Formats: sequence, C-alpha cells, structure tokens
Amino acid sequence: MNAPQTVAAVIQLDLPVEGMTCAACATRIERVLGRLPGVEAQVNLAAERARVRIRDGASGPSAVVEAIRKAGFQVPASELELAIEGMTCAACATRLEKVLARVDGVDSAVVNFATETAQLHYRPWIADVPTVLAAVERAGFAAHSRGDDSRAQEKARKQAAWTAERNRFLVALLLTLPLLAQMPFMLFGDGGHELIPRGWQWLLATPVQFWIGARFYRGAWSALRGGGANMDVLVALGTSMAYGFSAIVTALGRADLHVYFEASATIITLVLMGKLLEARAKAKTADAIEALVRLQPRTAWIEADGQLHEVPVETLRPGQAFVVRAGDRVPVDGVVVSGASSMDESMLTGESLPVGKQAGDKVFAATVNGEGLLRCQAEGVGANTLLAGIIHMVEQAQGSKAPVQRLADKVSAIFVPTVVGLAVLTFAGWWLTGGDGVVALVNAVAVLVIACPCALGLATPTAIMVGTGQGARAGILVKNAEALERAEKLAVLAVDKTGTLTEGRPAVVEVCPAPDLEREPVLALAAALEAASAHPLARAVVEAAGAAVAAETVDTVAGKGVSGRVDGRAVLVGSPGFVREHGVEVPAAIVDRVVGAGRTPVIVAADGRYAGLIAIADPVRASSAAAVRRLQSEGVKVVMLTGDHPGTAAAVAQAVGIDDFQAGVLPADKAAAVARLASARGLVGMAGDGINDAPALAAADVSFAMGGGSDVALDAADVTLVRNDLNSVADAVDLSRATLSKIRQNLFFAFFYNALGIPLAAFGFLNPVVAGAAMAASSVSVVSNSLLLRRWQPGRARRPKHANEE
Repeated sequence: MNAPQTVAAVIQLDLPVEGMTCAACATRIERVLGRLPGVEAQVNLAAERARVRIRDGASGPSAVVEAIRKAGFQVPASELELAIEGMTCAACATRLEKVLARVDGVDSAVVNFATETAQLHYRPWIADVPTVLAAVERAGFAAHSRGDDSRAQEKARKQAAWTAERNRFLVALLLTLPLLAQMPFMLFGDGGHELIPRGWQWLLATPVQFWIGARFYRGAWSALRGGGANMDVLVALGTSMAYGFSAIVTALGRADLHVYFEASATIITLVLMGKLLEARAKAKTADAIEALVRLQPRTAWIEADGQLHEVPVETLRPGQAFVVRAGDRVPVDGVVVSGASSMDESMLTGESLPVGKQAGDKVFAATVNGEGLLRCQAEGVGANTLLAGIIHMVEQAQGSKAPVQRLADKVSAIFVPTVVGLAVLTFAGWWLTGGDGVVALVNAVAVLVIACPCALGLATPTAIMVGTGQGARAGILVKNAEALERAEKLAVLAVDKTGTLTEGRPAVVEVCPAPDLEREPVLALAAALEAASAHPLARAVVEAAGAAVAAETVDTVAGKGVSGRVDGRAVLVGSPGFVREHGVEVPAAIVDRVVGAGRTPVIVAADGRYAGLIAIADPVRASSAAAVRRLQSEGVKVVMLTGDHPGTAAAVAQAVGIDDFQAGVLPADKAAAVARLASARGLVGMAGDGINDAPALAAADVSFAMGGGSDVALDAADVTLVRNDLNSVADAVDLSRATLSKIRQNLFFAFFYNALGIPLAAFGFLNPVVAGAAMAASSVSVVSNSLLLRRWQPGRARRPKHANEE
C-alpha cells in the first residue's frame, strides 16, 4: 500500500480494497467516494485497488477509508517489522512502545528488547514508514525496515485468502457431487430426483447455501445497504429462490413438484470455482511487477578494514561507498568511483548488449555486473532508485482507467437492477402464459445467474495490467492508461533532433589534414590546446585524440577559438574566421562542403600554416533511420522540430528519411507547431529529451520522453522510454494497438455472453446450472484472453492502421 503523496494542495492515496466481486462494486465505491467533498476516485477491480485524489484538504484520508467501509468493503491495515538499534535495557523497549503508540495511525506496537525488534500494526493512509522511523529516531534510537515489504505482505494476504476460498470450494464440491450424480438420470424420467431422498438433498444443500454461500449474502447486504447492487445480489437472489422453493416443497411433502436443491448448490459451487480460476488468472496479470520486485537485491557489499562485508540493502545511504563484485546485481543506483567492467542493463532497457562502465559512469539497481570489480558511490536508494521508479510507474498505470472503459462503467452501474427487472418479467411472463410457477421460477433463476457483470468489469483493467507490464519489460513506461489508448491513434509524431534522432553529444566525424600531414598529428595539436576547455566541441576533439601532450601556453578567445604553443610551435584552433584573422589561408571548398553537410568545422593551424580541418557533428543514432521507416510503415507521419541550423537539420532529416522538418524552432514555437499539426492532421505525438522539449511534450496528445533526458522532460511526458532509441516509440504504438485490440475483444466477449445468455435464459432454453457454468466461463475467458498479451514482443512491425495524408 502506498503512503499518501501530497502535491501542492492535493493528497493522493493508493488503497487496497477487499470484498469487491464485480464491476458494479467498483462503480459503487467510485460513486460513494465521489460524494465526499473534493474527492476523485478510480477503482480497479482487477488490481483490487482504489486510487483517490483529495483536493484542497476538503476531506481526510480517514474519511475516505470510512466511506469505503460503510459501502461494505474493507481497506486492510498493514504490519511493519523494524530492527531497532540503541536499546540498552527493558525500559528502553517500554519507552519506545509508548512513543510508537502515540504516532497517529499506529494501532499497536510491541518492542522486544531481547530480539531488538518492533512489531507494528498501522494504517499507511495515515502514518507512512518514514513517519514511524522519524519517531524512533526522535526517541533516541535507530531503526530500519526489516523483512518483506508491504507488497509482499499483500501478496501473502491474497494467497491466504485464496487458500481459504479453495478450501471452501472443496467442501462445497464434496457436498454438491452427490446432488450432481443424480442429474444424468433426470434425462430419462422424473425418478432421477428421488435417487437421493429429498431430506438428504435438503441436508446436503443447506450448508452450501448458508455456510459456503454466506459470502454472497454478506456482499449482497453490503451492496444494498450502500444503495447499489452487484453480482452477489444476483447469486444470492437466484439461489435463494431455488433453495427456498425446494425447501418449502420438501417440508409440505409435495411429491408432485420438483425440487431444485442440486441447482442452488451447483450454482454456488460453480461461482466459487469461477472466482478461484479468475483469482489465479488475475494474479498472473501482475507477473511483470513481481518479476521487477524480485530483481531488487536484498544485500549489498561494503568495504571496511580491507575486508568486504555483506549488509542489508536498506542500510545504504546516499553518498555511501559500496562494491559490486563480478556477476552480482547492483544494489542501488550510484556512480562508479573506480574499476572497469561491462553491465547487463537489459532489465531496464530491453537491450541485450552489455554496456561498458568505468569511473564516472552511472550504475542502476538490479543490473548485473560483468567480469570486473566496481567500487561505487550510492546516489539513489530505496524508493529513489530507477527500478523503484519503474515499479511505481507501472503500478500507477495498471491502476488507471482507459477512456474505453467508461462505456463498461456506465453499463455496469445500471446492469444489476436491469437484470433483476428482467428476471421479474421472465417470472411473470411464464406464469401468466403457462400457468406453471415452477417453470417460471427456474427461468427467472437462470436469468439472474447468467447475468454476472464480472467479465465486463475485468475486460479493460486486466488488459491494461498485462500490457503495461509487458511495456515495462521492454523499457516502455506508461504513466496512465489514457495515454496508452491514445497512442494507438497517432497520425503524426513530432520528434526533436538532438538526443532523439542523434546521440545528443558532439563527436569528431571527419579529419581533413593538409596534404603533407597525417590525421593523428592534427588531432594531437588541437587536443593539446582544447584539453583545458569544458566546451562540448573541445571535449569531442580531446576524446577523438585520446592521450594529448600538454600545451606550454593557452589563450582562449571566447566564441572564436584558442591559441598557444605546443612543443615550441605556435598553434591556432578555432573557427575559419578566427584562423583567417591571424593571416592563415583556409581552403574555402573544404569548409563549404563540411558546412553544407551540417557539420561544424574546426580549423587547426601551426606556425602560420593551415594544418587541417576537424569536422564535428552530433552523430545520428544508428537505429534512427530504421525507426523512422518503421513508424511510417505503421501509418505515422514523422516530422522533425529542432532549434538547430537549417543546414544541420536538413542533413539529419535526409540521413534518417524525414521529408518534413522545421529548423530554428524555439521551445515555445515547438508547442505551437505541435498544436498546428494537431489541427491539420489529427492526433499528434511528441518525442524529445531536453528541457526545451517540455512545452511541446505537454502540448502533445501523447508525449514520449527518452530515458536519458532531463527530469523536466520526463515529468512532462506520458510515456518514458528507458532505452534512448526511437524504435521504442514504434514499440509503444505497437503495444498500444495490441492492448486496445485485446480490450475490444474482451468487451465483445463480455457483452456477447450476456446478450446471448439472458434471452436464452428468459425463453427457457438455459438451465440454471448451465447458466452458472457459463457465468464462470465468461470471467475466466476474458482474463485468459488478456494474458495472451504476454506474447507481445518489441520490434515487430504491424500492418498500418492509419494512412499518411499529405
């Protein structure tokens, strides 16, 4: 369970909710919470969570939880185990217990001096873990979280609940099997009902109805008390009618009338079986989160007194040194201090090739070290690691709603009352036309049982959960389901040049030495003067030259170049104009060719003579051209927006295959350009990585931020691409189309079951037992269809959905 997050005057809560059985439950909770002042809520049936936003302090978290409770559902509290340091006697434990008990939101605290631990029951929507830890520190002790986190606790709680449900189902099955055994004989005559005496049938069905089926009565009462209706109402009403009729007939000794104990017991047993299968399938939709969580190392290695010591990863703090051995996973985010190795970062980027690491490079939690020992300094720990951010973002996306779900929500809100009305009409119609109350009752029960709205409520969220999970595995982090839905309909993608189509840093791409010189001496002379400069062009020259001799003197002329002496020679390095000012002739043809190709010319002169030209450019990413072709093949027109020189923009556009670009565009103009594209062509996406891209990202219908970009760009974007590759945008569009396709299939299945089943039941073509089986199958089929999304893999082009319109 996530603690409250406060942004300005907005409080955000992400709460687990127990007791929901169908889409009507989720809709009812949303409606109940929506009545609270300043509260907005989205409830996800598949994830069993409620995401709540409270504006302007109009309501408190406690009021939200109390409203959920009054609606007939529960928000479970959590347990926390702390390891305590600094206690010296039992009095310390007693005092700390009192301190913790006074923390608002902590229900109970037990501190054990012998084991140096504290066990707490607390309400995370009021008191989060940092608040508890701060209280311990104020009391004069140190503490850190111990054992499994809340996610693991919640998983254990769900597993325990599933085990209990399984046991109840097995008991129900044992009691129902004898009743089912006589059903085949019913096909050959009425005597099948009497294979088991009616009294024994009554005895077998009663515990199934009122003990095993008690959950349906409790759920129905809670729903009705809260002013709504859900699946439990349908099941409780239908089975009670069948059981009640049979019990009265048996008590009165009416041998001329059939009894339906087998129908009521079998329906309850089948519904429980469907719920078990549904719960198991829903658990698989969270596999992506579980896989990410399992990647987080539990321990880290630190060096002390010349020895390596293994410590819990929770003890690491920013700035602390740690060691990553060959083959180990990195415990937290950090920067390499010494050592060299290669790192497998595929779990973050989806890229299988190892990434070289040396001093100054960043390393990320859960990535795998290769062959070398690395000494690192921690930067991001706990919830501040990139992995934790990915997990949080995926959880946020999985709990959000896509606009396509609004139709299902509207239908679910009126579905159960409508079905009850249809059942009443069915009963009345059959009784009035045929005069047989028993047949009327059976058909009315069949209508109630077949019309479970579970499949409708699971159709969208299960597909969203699997889709966003698969995206996370491929380095595509979707912030919300609405962005995932819009990405499918992109007509135009506007892209920034620097850092998106290109590498984002200048590099030497060509060296043109004078006829009597070689490439290396020209680079060496330039690097000797540029070594002391922090200018990006100077760094590019130094990197290309490698080791450089030290210059004897260096004189910098801002914006033009540098001059100095190297090995006794007078050297000039700078723009063509700067070198010409010193009387050196520069070949105009070479300069014009380099400038025409969109590259920056740096002239090198020695002892008054031209020595050579170094061409510097921001190299186009190797994958950009293929990515542009792929997007175009999928019906997305690619437009480049850049603040760079028109010549450079034209060269890059030609290199990657873009025929529509705008150069010299300021940040504010980029946003205006995106707005113009939207008005002319339809839904527009924007891909960028810099602070200057943030306005355009915010203006786009769907925005994609490269993972290596600025924090401002990442915050403004709907989708973060961990891998700095435009192919990830194409993958995101492909993922969107695959996910929305599954959602539409699921909604079709959900509506199809009810549209076909309800008329069949109403007209007497559907036995209540068969209706119960069909109802269970509908939910399982929807969830199973969503799980097919796990086959999705990045890098596969699909048939174009939208054609380019020129």
